[in-house]
Amino acid sequence: MNIVQTDGRPFFIGNGETGCLLVHGFTGAPKEMRLLGEHLAEDGYTVLGTRLFGHATDQTDLIRARWGDWLLSVEDGYHILSGTCTQIFILGLSMGGILALLISSNFPVSGVIAYSTPYEFPVARIRPFIPLIPLISKFRPFFSKGEPDWNDPSQTHDHFEYTDYPVRAAYELNVLLKKMRRALPKINVPVLQVHSKVDKSVPPYHAERIFEKLGSRDKRLLWLENSGHVVIEDSQRSMVFEATSDFIQSRSSVVSKS
Repeated sequence: MNIVQTDGRPFFIGNGETGCLLVHGFTGAPKEMRLLGEHLAEDGYTVLGTRLFGHATDQTDLIRARWGDWLLSVEDGYHILSGTCTQIFILGLSMGGILALLISSNFPVSGVIAYSTPYEFPVARIRPFIPLIPLISKFRPFFSKGEPDWNDPSQTHDHFEYTDYPVRAAYELNVLLKKMRRALPKINVPVLQVHSKVDKSVPPYHAERIFEKLGSRDKRLLWLENSGHVVIEDSQRSMVFEATSDFIQSRSSVVSKS
């Protein structure tokens, strides 16, 4: 494993009885969750921005990553927070949302917020070839990302992620999605979904499918009109932050220290 890059380091901030575990997306890094984390820390919560295995080092590390490694990364973060907090909310972006939902079906959490989270493998043209990915990856280990999906391009200067998608890791992402879909009916904690209607990476129907399958009676889907995929950094992030704070405060059993 390569050394963690400066922009990819986990962060632990705030001081409160309620913990917020922030999980970044596929090929991303804890830094993409940092603005949201600082907002929550100001609200009086304890915030841990975890780093998923194989991320924020060198993209070659993702070639040997498996779905269980990512799940264990989140479980480690949960146990760290549970040592200092009386209740925990899990917040995840994209693949981080998949992991947050999956963890909530097995661990006692107070709620989940899933941002821009896919229901199935988001690139439709690749789905028929997914069983062949482990073989294909031996000959083509990476494929380039398309055009950035941002409504406010000025935010990209401070965004950190890998430049390419590791092909082998895409197979593991698909396995994780299957496990999430099986878990959705078992989830009974409060869930807030946030999704942009113009998300080019994960089309809006993904959010609708997740919402339909969720077992929770306390669930809400917040639609955005002017954001790209990374809703926690894009042009409507203030609205996202406010909705996040309101959700946590209204479903928290303790009073924050803000």
